[in-house]
Formats: sequence, structure tokens, C-alpha cells
Amino acid sequence: MSPLRPPVPAHRPESAFSMDLFAGSDQPYRVLARTYRPQKLSELIGQDALVRTLTNAMASGRVAHAFLLSGIRGVGKTTTARIIARGLNCTGPDGQGGPTPEPCGECSSCRSLVEERPLDVIEMDAATRTGIDDIREIVDAVRYAPTASRYKIYIIDEIHMLSEKAFNGLLKTLEEPPPHAKFIFATTEVRKLPVTVLSRCQRFDLKRVETPVLEAHLARITEAERIEVAGDALRLVARAAEGSVRDALSLLDQAIVLGQGTVDAATVAGMLGLGDRLKMLDLFERVMGGDAAGALDSFRELFALGAEPVAVLEDLLEIAHWVSCLEVDRDATSIFAGTPEPVAAGRRLAERLDLAVLARAWQVLLKGLDEVRGAPHAAAAAEMVLMRLAAMGRLPTPGELARRLDGAEIADDRKPAASSPPVAPRSPLPTPPLARVAPLRPSPPDQRRNPARASPPAGRRPEQSDRGASEPVDFGDLVRLLNRHGERLLAAALHQGAHLVAFQKDRLELRLDPHLPGDLVGRLSEALLRLTGRRWLIALSQSAGAASLADQAVANRERLIRELAEHEAVREVLDAFPGARIIDIRDRIPADDRTDAPATGDEARYEDNEHEVDHRPLDDDEADEDGASGHDDSRMER
Repeated sequence: MSPLRPPVPAHRPESAFSMDLFAGSDQPYRVLARTYRPQKLSELIGQDALVRTLTNAMASGRVAHAFLLSGIRGVGKTTTARIIARGLNCTGPDGQGGPTPEPCGECSSCRSLVEERPLDVIEMDAATRTGIDDIREIVDAVRYAPTASRYKIYIIDEIHMLSEKAFNGLLKTLEEPPPHAKFIFATTEVRKLPVTVLSRCQRFDLKRVETPVLEAHLARITEAERIEVAGDALRLVARAAEGSVRDALSLLDQAIVLGQGTVDAATVAGMLGLGDRLKMLDLFERVMGGDAAGALDSFRELFALGAEPVAVLEDLLEIAHWVSCLEVDRDATSIFAGTPEPVAAGRRLAERLDLAVLARAWQVLLKGLDEVRGAPHAAAAAEMVLMRLAAMGRLPTPGELARRLDGAEIADDRKPAASSPPVAPRSPLPTPPLARVAPLRPSPPDQRRNPARASPPAGRRPEQSDRGASEPVDFGDLVRLLNRHGERLLAAALHQGAHLVAFQKDRLELRLDPHLPGDLVGRLSEALLRLTGRRWLIALSQSAGAASLADQAVANRERLIRELAEHEAVREVLDAFPGARIIDIRDRIPADDRTDAPATGDEARYEDNEHEVDHRPLDDDEADEDGASGHDDSRMER
């Protein structure tokens, strides 16, 4: 890269910076972004692919008739367009040169562009001239040859702002322009351009300038300006610019004035408001720790200092992303990574917070950002978002919740979320009164007082507790065994679509429904080998076999509903609530002893629009009270 030099007549004094720098000067001050604007392709930074392509095109004579330059603000779109225009029209010091990526700056064409009085380079701002009439002027003038240059070049900035009619009016000329015409378009919103325009242009996407490259560029400029600037200060400015060269030079201009010619990291940090970054990290830490009161205090302090609620949530989103990247050992460009203190705080958060918690926080903040933007009172809406996030910070992660539901904490190599303390129990909400009806077939008093000797309810098989978990006695017991030992998908498939043909010890013959997976038999064989310690012979049959367990459960449920509907006490309940009907049968057996089948008979529930009736066996205390009061076993309570 060639050494930096101001492309305009130098107006900088040789002495160091002073506040009366331009006192008595006839020349107005020109900001750094304009003073150090590149004049050649080789002076562009961070756009190596573009520079190489255009250099080769001009050297080989394969120059397109239309170029499209896209990218964020301040990466050099307009600057590149002017360099292309200068290079195409440059004739060299002797007036005999051709298109070149290194304009001489001495020929009449180059001087006219530097002095901003070109005749054959027409710049148009599409943000202010958007209509079809403006395009008609170009279409009418493009047919005429250039006045004093090789090409007539049209530079249209912010071309995405043109109207639909203006784009349509430009298409034919853009597709087949005269040999002496070139078009260069610049835009920050390339997706808004019609595809018909994109297909007629040679497109270059200017990328963000990387922080180290931008930092080195700023160092060269400060050296040329004889300004004493600390390296840490330049790093802060480069990070804050987020890849935009113009933003970086504007911030540097401001820092030079603020520091009166000596710029250090503390000055830049204060100018950028990085002191508030630690407060923002403290707010994020309190929110993720479930400290709602502390989070509100921190937010109100920031709000009193002038922080906008939307800006606060945007900063929290950036923190969530940054800490998530640190969590997976990936660096991320962030304004919070400018000084050692925020970096240390971010790494502490990454060590304490689980990635699932950070992802959940991102979703809450992202949704809350839209709420705050549309709320009549933005500060109140932001506080509600923070309190919501603080409340969610006390919840377990989805993985922890799944392990708790399974009844055991499974040790793994992941860190527990710091924001998942046990939630304090809350008092249950009041429930509507329930009517309880005695069982259909009341047990003898001695059996009700001794549940261990009570016979099982109708429709259920006696449990074979003395045989152990690995000794299924029938097909239903086998499915329950699979369900209890983690094979829930396999158990559900057998429950829904397997028809038993024969069941013997270590031998199983089934007919499977066509929708079941093809590897089910292999999975079942491996599961039974693991659970019983023996290899089972599993045969597939074409016989009809028995109904599936799911169909049996449905049939049993319908039978029980019919029987219960004929019970005298149930009829009294149904008659007392017109329109009421029995809608379900619920099983009170433990979850570990069930498959995903519907319940088969200990408890029935009846509903209408306003009432619920619950049928279940009376416990021992209820039975004792019942006997002492002289009532029989059939009763209804409200």
C-alpha cells in the first residue's frame, strides 16, 4: 500500500495540534474522512478482491459497462466509484495513456475530478432524484459523446431509492448503452434492487474492514497528522466503528479535539460512553441472576443518565450474543470487548451461564425489543421485559427440566446454569368443589382397611411384583417394562400398532401395522436382551392376532363408561346436572407402571359446562369416617 498523503492541497501545520490550529487560516477545516479519501485503487483498504478484479480488468481491457457497489456505510462505495471514473478517463501526464487503476492526478480529466468540476462524470443522488423524469434526462443525454474525456460516466448513489418506473425506464439503456457510456451504481440496500438491474451489472460487495486493518490505517493517519494517540485508544475507535472507515475517522476527529492533540484510552472510553458498559454488564448479570429489584435499580440509573430504553435492550442483546460466543470459545467483535474490565466481566458471565440460558435470554430480549418500540411508555415496557427475564432466569434449563421429570439428575459434562436456583413453592390456586362417588363395586371392610390385601380394580391385571422388573408375564407387562426403562418410543409403537399372536417365555409372535418403522423388530430384540439378559425370538406373522393394546384400552374404557352410566349413584349425579355426561376414565396407578395407554378404570370424571364429577376409591380415613357416621359406601360430597 502506498504511503498516505492528503489528496487535496495540504492545509495541516507542521507543528503539533493546538486549539488555535486554524486561527487566522484562510482555508476551512476539512474532516479527516474527506482529507484522506483514497485516490487510487491501491489505497483502498480491506477490499482486496475488488482491487484485484478492477486492476486486472483495466489492464486487460475487459471493463464492464455497468458496476454495482454495495456495502454498509463508510466502506468506500462512492470513493471506489470516483476512482473507477478517474482511472477510466485518465490519459497520463503525456496525454497518451489508457485506462489505469493508478490515475496520474495530473491530466486534465484527473484534475477536473479532484477540483470537483468534471464535465463527463455525472453524479446523481437517487435519494433526492427518484422519479422517471430524472432518468429520462440521463437516457436523453447518454446518446451524446463525452466532451473532453474518453467515457461519459454516470454515478448514481443510493440507487435503491429509485421508483419502479425509474428502474423500468433505465433498463433498456443499461442493457445496451452506447460504447462511450459507463454506469456505476452504489447502494446500501442491494436486496431492494430489481433482479433485472442486478443481472445487467458487474457486482462488488464491499465488506466491513477488519479491526486490525482499520487500526493500522488510523495509526498511519495520526502519524501523518503528527497527533499523539495511544494504541489502546485506536483499538477502541476501530472497534466502535464496526468496520466503517468513515465512522472510524469521524470518531478519531472527535477524539483529537476532545484530547487537545493527545488521545489516550481513557479519553476515548469516556467519549464513547464505555464507562456505562460496565453498568450495562452489571444490569445483565443481575437480570440473569434473577435479581429483579437490582435490575430495576440499574435500569433506572441508566435511564436517569439519558439511556433510551430501546438502546438498553439492544445493548443487552449484544451482551447475550457476545457472552454466548465466549461460552463456545469463539471471539466476537463487540463494543464491550474494548477494555480489560468488560472483557473480564464477560468471561465471568460465560463461565457461570449455560448456553441454553443465554439462548432463552436472547429470545426474550428480542421479543421485548419489539414490545418496547411499540409501547406508549417505553421505560415501563422495558422494566416489564427485565422483570420477565429475571423471573425466567430462576427457571431450570430444558435439559434440567427433562432430567427432573425423569426422576433423576443425569451427570454430564455440561455446566449447570447459574441462574437456576430452586423456585420457591407457591400456594395452589383454589379449585372448584368436586363431587366424589363411591366405587362401582365396594370392597369388603377388611380389604379397604388393608390395601395390601385388596383385590385389583376391574379391568386391571394383578401386578407380579415378586417376579422382578425383568420378567414380563404377558405382552402388556412387556410393554410396561420397556416404558419404565427408557424405551418410551418403542413402547408407544408396540402399544399402538402391534397385534399379539403368541406370547411365550423368550418367544414373541406379532403382526405389525404397516405404519410402524422397519427397524422396530431389531430395536425390540436389543432392548429385551438388555433388560432380561436373554435373546428373545421375535417372529412376524400374517395372522390377525389380538387387538392392539391401544384398541383394548379404548374398548375397556367404553365398557367402563357404559357400566358406570348404569350405576345408581352415577345416575343421580347425571340427573342432578342436566347435560352432564361421562367423558373420561382416569387411572390412579403410578406413572412408572403405565404405558401411554388411556386409563383403564380406577377413576371416572364427568363434566358439563360448569361442573366436574370425580369418581375414585375412598381411602382408609374416609372409610373409617364413613363407618363411624353410619353411612354406606355410596355417597356424594360437595
